[in-house]
Amino acid sequence: MNERDRIKGTAPDRQQILSLLEDHGRPLLRRELVKRLDVVGDNSREILRRRLQAMVRDGQLVKNRKNAYGLPAKMDLVAGRISAHKDGYGFVITDEGDSDLYLSPRQMRSVLHGDRVLASVIGVDPRGRREGAVREVLERAHEKVVGRFVEESGIALVVPDDPRINQDILVPLEDTAGARPGQVVVTEIVQQPGRRQPPVGRIIEILGKSGAPGLATEIAIRNFDLPYEWPEGVEQAASAFGDVVTESMTAGRRDLRDLPLVTIDGADARDFDDAVCAQRRKNGWRLVVAIADVSAYVKPGSPLDQEAEKRATSVYFPGRVIPMLPEALSNGLCSLKPDEDRLCLVCDMSINEAGKVTRARFDAAVMRSQARLTYQQVWDWIVSGETEIRPGAGAVSASLKDLYGLYRALRRARTQRGAIDFESTEVQFQFDERGAVADILPYERNDAHMLIEECMVTANVEAASFLLRQRLPAPFRAHEPPPAAKLEALEQFLRGLGIRVPWRGRPEPRDFELLVQEVKGREDQPLIMAVLLRAQSLASYQANNTGHFGLALEAYAHFTSPIRRYPDLLVHRAIHHFLSRRSAKGYDMSRDRMEKLSEQCSHRSRRAEEAERDVLGRLKAIFMEQHIGDKFQGLVTGVTSFGLFVELQNNHVNGLVHITSLPNDYYHFDPVVHRLTGDRTGKVFQLAQKVTVKVMAVNVDDRKIDFELA
Repeated sequence: MNERDRIKGTAPDRQQILSLLEDHGRPLLRRELVKRLDVVGDNSREILRRRLQAMVRDGQLVKNRKNAYGLPAKMDLVAGRISAHKDGYGFVITDEGDSDLYLSPRQMRSVLHGDRVLASVIGVDPRGRREGAVREVLERAHEKVVGRFVEESGIALVVPDDPRINQDILVPLEDTAGARPGQVVVTEIVQQPGRRQPPVGRIIEILGKSGAPGLATEIAIRNFDLPYEWPEGVEQAASAFGDVVTESMTAGRRDLRDLPLVTIDGADARDFDDAVCAQRRKNGWRLVVAIADVSAYVKPGSPLDQEAEKRATSVYFPGRVIPMLPEALSNGLCSLKPDEDRLCLVCDMSINEAGKVTRARFDAAVMRSQARLTYQQVWDWIVSGETEIRPGAGAVSASLKDLYGLYRALRRARTQRGAIDFESTEVQFQFDERGAVADILPYERNDAHMLIEECMVTANVEAASFLLRQRLPAPFRAHEPPPAAKLEALEQFLRGLGIRVPWRGRPEPRDFELLVQEVKGREDQPLIMAVLLRAQSLASYQANNTGHFGLALEAYAHFTSPIRRYPDLLVHRAIHHFLSRRSAKGYDMSRDRMEKLSEQCSHRSRRAEEAERDVLGRLKAIFMEQHIGDKFQGLVTGVTSFGLFVELQNNHVNGLVHITSLPNDYYHFDPVVHRLTGDRTGKVFQLAQKVTVKVMAVNVDDRKIDFELA
């Protein structure tokens, strides 16, 4: 909740404060700011006081020893976030996007990875990098740290699990909570690090022995500070709506209960937030995409909304989900379960033979899913050519056949506009009865996956177009073209494989799609696809629409998953505002507020992805511990001066063949063509080369796997 929600009154905004200080030319006390900005009334002065505190916390202002507020740039200070290296040094990643400041190990003693600081430039190091000194810590990133408990010679400490936190946490013996050496624990930091003392903490939770089933997820939840416990009253608020949609709740909504809408998801899915149906028409198709109407239950400012905003996304781990909304809604009243009435927001579209939307309308509606289908069920039925997907499901079967015809038209339209069709390699984990990893298998996508994907993309495009027409603040999904540095590295990589680069200067999405089609069927296709994907910019949420490069679209927004993504819920609220025939001026969401929410959702979405990758990496390491000494077929996916990175073909596990494990020789590294060449033998190791490797060692804590050539 922001200041305006808590206190009634007005005060100068941040830009007015910054402009005054810029014009005045010296730091000002708060009473001077009150006078010069003509702030009247206790409430307004309190809002100003809190705003000044927030600006100091954000690094926009500095409060000096005389309690006057000044501009950091005028004091030769830069604000930024600490990025630490495991070897002790670090960098300040500046807020303004300037070149990073190098921090020596000595400067890093008083900070931890992720802390926000004000720093000054003190010179240039021998490598030509700007060197900085930490002047003030604005915000500490870590209140708690997960790590391995160590006790030796009467001294207890916790070695952080995150290698970027490169200082051990000292723990007084009376604060160890009975932890035993080797256990993974959670430490609360009671004294942050200083230049002359390390961080000090107390153990507040013992998670268990490293490698135990389920521990990988528990560690990631705490390492990435994911909210996983519901605050008091939130679950009760979700349950208070009951478990059925009553007739009074459907009043004024369009009735779609007779339509053959179905959900199509993975076999293990539990929350169903989208349903589809299609009908062939004379000049094309009708496509109906119905989305769970979460906004009917989660109202702005409510405890449910505050917690959903805080989480911003559901986080999916193998065997466990940390949901954005309590189960009473996410798996209950909002989930589009078969044969149950559900409130929805529907996008009803007419699409021509060329796969172009010719008409679209949004409605608040009530629906009743006719079936809960899986991707594999739908694909098996399509391949079989049978009349009905199940006995008595004539209307559903007819809709699915029309959906598949529509899908082919949408795919043709996608190809024509030049959208990039990335095919990433995914895996699924199989667990035994104890919850330990039993196997890792490739996850195969089929046309049923892509059918739903195309339907969702089409609805998302229409949502973005609708919001632009109505000029309502909303989070757009933006994807910029690849940055120059990544493009240069990609071009070198492709030329090293003998692949012609299809662009000159700035590429178009179509150029990448040409590459994707060109490499199909090659043995090194998964490697090339992974490198193409890494060359892309990160997608983000933005209040301003800048288009989506990867999908080759002028406007895009997330509309189809409000159960698990907060931006989708914000999009729904904006659409509902228009449907209720209210003006854009009456919408209770400023553009500034939307920009902050978009940035917050982007950050928390990336945090969730990093946590998911961390768990996958740890589970792969745990699985490979069982296979030390075993041999596997693999592909060289990276060549460096210190060895080869190899991905195993059957389970996509990655590991390193260190240069000392290669046949005895002096090796020369060519970074342009990504190749190691033996001086004496002439032996060559290069990208996409097939190799047989033996698993030599596994470090679960570091997620590192060592191979040697078999």
